[in-house]
Amino acid sequence: MKSKGLIIIGVILAVAVFIGLYVIGTKNSFISMKEDINQQQANVEVALQRRADLIPNLVATVKGYATHEEKVFTEIAEARSKLAGSINSGNINEISAANDELSSALSRLLVVKEAYPELKANENFTALMDELAGTENRIAIARRDYNDIVRKYNSKIQRFPASIIANSNGFEKVDYFNSQEGANIAPKVDLGE
Repeated sequence: MKSKGLIIIGVILAVAVFIGLYVIGTKNSFISMKEDINQQQANVEVALQRRADLIPNLVATVKGYATHEEKVFTEIAEARSKLAGSINSGNINEISAANDELSSALSRLLVVKEAYPELKANENFTALMDELAGTENRIAIARRDYNDIVRKYNSKIQRFPASIIANSNGFEKVDYFNSQEGANIAPKVDLGE
């Protein structure tokens, strides 16, 4: 009888250890995924900042040819400033909205170049357009990677029994990097080819 009691106690202890290890492992997994999300958000922010840093050079080049397009230049400056502020806030929804506003203003700038054929032939302008096209690709990849890790994290914290651990430890759903309505039209980047 005594050995039967020890077996039962041993089984209970083994189950308790297994549950404890599962809880610890799941919580650590959530922490790692949250850090991955933070890293991917930082990657998006770096790519957006790179684009924002390229824009003054692009605007300066266009200004030399299109001095009467002041409204477009003002819109770009305001949108760029708003993006910088939203990146500092770290709020992904604010960053997304500011990015969409800057993309819209940038697309209006790129339309301006169509009226100035000599601008399209300018080497600085062409080089800046190449840099901008590469940066737009980096932004798209960073956003995709961010949304991918957010999808995995959000799925995991909602699945049972991990959802119990997530809820008891304050792990909440994270917002995707979404574009605002009407922002599905990418800025036209025409390298004059």
